[in-house]
Amino acid sequence: MSQDDRIHPCPVASPYLQRILRARVYDVAIESPLDPAPNLSRRLGNRVLLKREDLQPVFSFKLRGAYNRMVGLAPEELRRGVIAASAGNHAQGVALAAQKLGCTAVIVMPVTTPAMKVRAVAARGAEVVLHGDTYDEAQAEARRLEQARGLTFIHPFDDPDVIAGQGTIALEILRQCSEPPHAIYVAVGGGGLIAGIAAYVKSLWPEVEVVGVEPVDADAMTRSLAAGERVRLEQVGLFADGVAVRQVGELTFELARRHVDRMVTVDTDAICAAIKDVFEDTRSILEPAGALAVAGMKQDVQARGLRDRTLVAVACGANMNFDRLLFVAERAELGEDREALLAVEIPEEPGSLRRFCDLLGQRSLTEFSYRLADPRLAHIFVGVQISGRDDTARLMADLQAGGFPCLDLSGNELAKLHLCHMVGGRLPASAGAALEQGEERLYRFEFPERPGALMAFVSALHPNWNISIFHYRNHGADVGRIVVGVQVPPAEIDDWRAFLAELPYQWCEETDNPAYRLFLGQMDPSLPAITALVSA
Repeated sequence: MSQDDRIHPCPVASPYLQRILRARVYDVAIESPLDPAPNLSRRLGNRVLLKREDLQPVFSFKLRGAYNRMVGLAPEELRRGVIAASAGNHAQGVALAAQKLGCTAVIVMPVTTPAMKVRAVAARGAEVVLHGDTYDEAQAEARRLEQARGLTFIHPFDDPDVIAGQGTIALEILRQCSEPPHAIYVAVGGGGLIAGIAAYVKSLWPEVEVVGVEPVDADAMTRSLAAGERVRLEQVGLFADGVAVRQVGELTFELARRHVDRMVTVDTDAICAAIKDVFEDTRSILEPAGALAVAGMKQDVQARGLRDRTLVAVACGANMNFDRLLFVAERAELGEDREALLAVEIPEEPGSLRRFCDLLGQRSLTEFSYRLADPRLAHIFVGVQISGRDDTARLMADLQAGGFPCLDLSGNELAKLHLCHMVGGRLPASAGAALEQGEERLYRFEFPERPGALMAFVSALHPNWNISIFHYRNHGADVGRIVVGVQVPPAEIDDWRAFLAELPYQWCEETDNPAYRLFLGQMDPSLPAITALVSA
């Protein structure tokens, strides 16, 4: 569905209004705060408010719907117990609700579920059954166990009581705002959250826009609303695993069709940038699905030129796997158009690297990878901090005019995921001989990380010293680290040593490091085998 297409809401009060008003959620849930986001507000030119569902006891909104469904079960149903299929937040919500209500809970999770999430569910007293590689396989097993053991299945989204429980978020938003907001942005997976919020909002304030947000590779609701019927996706992207649903629910689709104004889809880089945005305003780290609403809000503001409006984004979850943080940090700058990845061709001649750095000026670098391979031309993979796409175009024009052809790889998934970690290789024997620069030596350097520090290091190198390896990556720390391979003519070894002695920061020679000799050193058939290096 295009950004400008609107699905006009029905002005008639939703039958869900009474369900939501009567929903019982506060035995387990808190009334989450509606916090201002000053940094985001300033950058976007709107008043941005974050509905902090990440602060719930299970770090997600899911306990609202799960508890509201379960608290209405008959005593006999509670005695037999409940079952659910989930790889994350719904599982924790059901487990907490069962703990509160004193009933048993069985949670079927895919065997691929991270151990952290399995432990979190088990810690609530639930029985965890690991089955299948996907959610669909886990759900099928849950349905089988439902019948075999007489349990009550608690659906993660397509249930009236679950939808009503999630709708209490809208009740709180409208009560917490001094006046109704212009728009509320909501992450969409199966549709339970947006169905509940939209049903309540449109019953009371139909002029308030409700905007759904999905990943571009898990856009089941977007496609379904565009088609006028539920669409089942063949595949779904797993980065925002909390919304990785192949098909939205029957009930949630009908409610979205009546009450949701528009859908927005965002890519992985935009989600990572939104995680960083929320961290900068709250010091909390949302999971990818939890940051979807913020990413969609930012994109919608830019696409429609929204200004001076009150915009609410539901921060719906913070069950982030720690090992994802590095990926998020690396991709956030790309998602915000604050980093450009370029492939640059430079002539392999003394002084060319310095001329290239002069053209970069005082721009901060995020990545710089180079390995000599051809005695005539070199290709450099470089990441540069920029202030938008126009800035990237200006930089590339300057480089082209300076004799350095370049290619923008900022949108290239291969480059972003793999190439930046793979640039390298051995120094061909012919390259060293043809340049007559002497034996390659490898060094590590550490220096205070500040704008221009890397350029100052390069400028200090003598133009006769050929750089054969250069790798740098900004890791966001106070200290910058680079690896440099240098070929110094034998007659200038004393000058090189004097240069090292005068450096105001730490360095370490790595020429004899076995990792260098095996994977980066000059191609030589006489290189020792790994067993020889180990024994040495």
